[in-house]
Amino acid sequence: MEEAGTGTRTAARRQGRRMRAPATLEKQRDRRPAGRLTRRRIEEDREEAVFREVVSFTPDPLPGTFITEWKDGERLCQAFLAGDEHSYRAVADQLVLIAQFFRFDGWLINIENSLSLAAVGNVPHFLQYLTSQLHQQVPGGLVLWYDSVVSSGQLKWQNELNEQNRVFFDACDGFFTNYNWREEHLERTLGQAGERRADVYVGVDVFARGNVVGGRFDTNKSLELIRKHGFSAALFAPGWVYECLEKGNFFQNQDKFWSLLERYLPTHSICSLPFVTSFCLGMGTRRVYYGQEEAVGPWYHPSAQEIQPLFGEHRLEGDGQGWVKTHCCLEDAWNGGSSLLIRGLIPPEVGNVAVRLFSLQVPVPPKIFVSLVYKLEGPSAVGVALELTTGDAGSCHVGGISVLSAETSSRRSPRPLRVPPTKLAKWVGRCGQQLSGGWVQRCYEVTLRGCLLQDLFVNFSRPPGSQKEENFICRLGELQVVDANSLLTPLPQVQAVTVSHVRWQPFASEREGGPAGLRLSCTLHWAYLLPRVRCFRIHCCRGSEGGSPSSGPSQPGRPRLLGLAFVNRYRIVGLAVAAAEPGQDGRVEFLVEPVPKEGFLVPQAEWGKAAILYSMPRT
Repeated sequence: MEEAGTGTRTAARRQGRRMRAPATLEKQRDRRPAGRLTRRRIEEDREEAVFREVVSFTPDPLPGTFITEWKDGERLCQAFLAGDEHSYRAVADQLVLIAQFFRFDGWLINIENSLSLAAVGNVPHFLQYLTSQLHQQVPGGLVLWYDSVVSSGQLKWQNELNEQNRVFFDACDGFFTNYNWREEHLERTLGQAGERRADVYVGVDVFARGNVVGGRFDTNKSLELIRKHGFSAALFAPGWVYECLEKGNFFQNQDKFWSLLERYLPTHSICSLPFVTSFCLGMGTRRVYYGQEEAVGPWYHPSAQEIQPLFGEHRLEGDGQGWVKTHCCLEDAWNGGSSLLIRGLIPPEVGNVAVRLFSLQVPVPPKIFVSLVYKLEGPSAVGVALELTTGDAGSCHVGGISVLSAETSSRRSPRPLRVPPTKLAKWVGRCGQQLSGGWVQRCYEVTLRGCLLQDLFVNFSRPPGSQKEENFICRLGELQVVDANSLLTPLPQVQAVTVSHVRWQPFASEREGGPAGLRLSCTLHWAYLLPRVRCFRIHCCRGSEGGSPSSGPSQPGRPRLLGLAFVNRYRIVGLAVAAAEPGQDGRVEFLVEPVPKEGFLVPQAEWGKAAILYSMPRT
């Protein structure tokens, strides 16, 4: 990037974000079947068809960044680009492997140093090969080129797509412009991009360094021009909100920043079931597991972040005073570290207010189960209901909406089941119940045919007989939409748990005269289909030493939670275990507990297990 300090640039790159242009959004909308829109409110006692249009938001893809800079960058590029094809293909192959392993959605290639004629001549070949290999191995992956080096090999930012850098654009999926552009740069880029306007990502520096159209809380000015010309946008360093403003007001400033951009951000719909979110930000001041506090103190785990709606304020159309405001909150949680707090006002002249939380593009199976965990703060008596919108080509049929509870869990169609399958029984076990911490879970069975599920709303209605304005505060803990068939199939078990990379280290007891112990480090591996779970909880059982080879190990102690895993492996570092007594074996058992997306608890007997037996060397 031109005209930015190196330290700030490095930190800001980690905050990078990509958004597609309105042209892409229109393509997305075109895929929706034409026809009527039907919105169903899901409540305990009634059904009602209504319609409202709001906005929702889901995370964009995350590419990795391959960057070279300064003299070291020149030497590195000369080494792998100036030779024959074997060198740059070897680098490309490794980038593809890295993207697969870390689940990157592609690569931004950012060469910010001069290149020799030999090296720059091979850059298009390198980009073409990397792009083709990535497409084969990472479905939907993209390779983007940053506007830095031109075709002569000079480091010369253009702030536009032109004849000097077009050769790189032609060799990959997209082009990321530098940030010091004006509208005339965009106009010239239009002529170069042709039908690939959506593949040009116009850079926006949120720090507003250099000669930019808008940054900081004026970033919307840049987005307005970008969308006017039909380009995609690349927001650089939205971490400005945290790095440069008051830390205590981070969430408010974050909401303000993104709400100013809301009208320019296309919705990326959720396209498959099950859809489950507890609104966790991947951080918190404590950690909660389905209503039960299990750890106190700050924690941070990016992989624990779940899908979030667009935070902001939504007002009723016309002259009404009703409004709904949503934002994340760390004060309480149902699962993870945060929940979604919704505040609002129902004016006297209307019966309810609603806000759309999520947009979906899901062909709905014949039957779905929908669940909401929530609680009202304070003495409010407003009604809380889920609403869904369906779209179709004229054939959508809503057969019925029924409330599920622990008492109605055997209700099936076309034939009732006397005893529901185990997974279904577990899922409905909390339905209609008052849960710990004041949470309430409502579950619904929805029968559909030929429908496309498009939107999920939450609706707040005034209490019966009330004529005054009603203020409310509601906390959402979890939202689920589940294919009924998925609850009829058995849950797979964790398979093939193995232990590798084992390392033992002695350590002395902190208590004077206390027994010496050991520190164990190792890696657990197991087999399981990741789309079926939210995460894995890793436990260990220690204190089982004392068994001998003839009598076998003693029974393990109570499992203790070590941490969470979001892939099929977990690294344990420095776990304290007691040293084995002379002539006896020590034993440590590790347990891998799957956490299904549907939210029920898996019995310990069905967890994956692996044990280590150890003994002290004879002296």
